[in-house]
Amino acid sequence: DFTNKSEVEMESVKIGNQIWMTKNLDVNHYRNGDPIRHAQTTDEWEDANNKREGACCYYNNDPAKGAIYGKLYNWYAVNDPRGLAPNGWHIPTNAEWIILENCLGSSSVAGGKMKSTGTKEGGDGLWRRPNEGATNESGFSALPGGSRDYYGSFSSIEYLCSWWSATESTETYAFFETLHYFYNFVGRGGSEKEYGFSVRCVTD
Repeated sequence: DFTNKSEVEMESVKIGNQIWMTKNLDVNHYRNGDPIRHAQTTDEWEDANNKREGACCYYNNDPAKGAIYGKLYNWYAVNDPRGLAPNGWHIPTNAEWIILENCLGSSSVAGGKMKSTGTKEGGDGLWRRPNEGATNESGFSALPGGSRDYYGSFSSIEYLCSWWSATESTETYAFFETLHYFYNFVGRGGSEKEYGFSVRCVTD
């Protein structure tokens, strides 16, 4: 199995019976060593989505942001049989995200326990004010990495973060998990597979 140790930082935290990465994924290769398509322009992003091909990028194609927030991946990369997660890890299912939420007291309060503390305005964090309820008592250390839409436009950095699950909701949608600067709760829903979201991994 391919694991580029320079790409994968194995920092982790145990929450309940699960062990989660404490940073968003930032890999350029699938587990077997094949490169993941790096789609920078809107045309490249759209082309990958039209072909249902895995793609990744940094927010605004800025490697400095990548060092903080990791990469954004479309769901085709998440679902690629070559394996997006490093050896010993996997992309959490929707059910595994729910286990995490329940371990932290339910989706209505888990968001604050997952978010990193501080605010941009206060000079002590990366979330925008008020970063409602943030304690990071879980150690999950969620950061507001934003997203990329179907057409390749970036949005919402500093305001929210979204992570893919490995679970489809329909033929064209997959479940995702999201945290918001203004709320304490965890949001969940289905998104078009062509969106670019962050990825967190949990151990096998």
